[in-house]
Amino acid sequence: METVYITRRENFNAAHKLWQENWSEAKNIAVFGKCSNHNWHGHNFTIYVTVKGKPNPETGFVINLKDLSDIIKEEVIEPLDHKNLNLDVPFLEGILASTENVVIKIWERIEQPIIKAGGELAKIKLVETENNYVEYYGGKQPF
Repeated sequence: METVYITRRENFNAAHKLWQENWSEAKNIAVFGKCSNHNWHGHNFTIYVTVKGKPNPETGFVINLKDLSDIIKEEVIEPLDHKNLNLDVPFLEGILASTENVVIKIWERIEQPIIKAGGELAKIKLVETENNYVEYYGGKQPF
């Protein structure tokens, strides 16, 4: 049976600031620009979680999309939605809340629950703006 990739999309809103405490204000502004605003800034994030596997012969599913939605809501949306990523999210504590770092931490939270639900996490795409997004494959080569 062929491997199939299935993707679930969800949305959340969050604020963050890109800032290195050990840098001067001038360097932070030079590197991070408007993203270093002292009063934070926010995004309407869209996350795409792609799971791969062989369809179950009885259900035809790679993973039950209700189960995948529940995992994303519990592990990603509830902890991140309408939060300050720098201040309010324990699993992001101590890291710069760049989109790249956030997507890695999200992977770490949802990989095992997806395995328990019968799938294999293949990719996460995290869209920060209509022009900027990251894709993460868990340290594996894409496809």
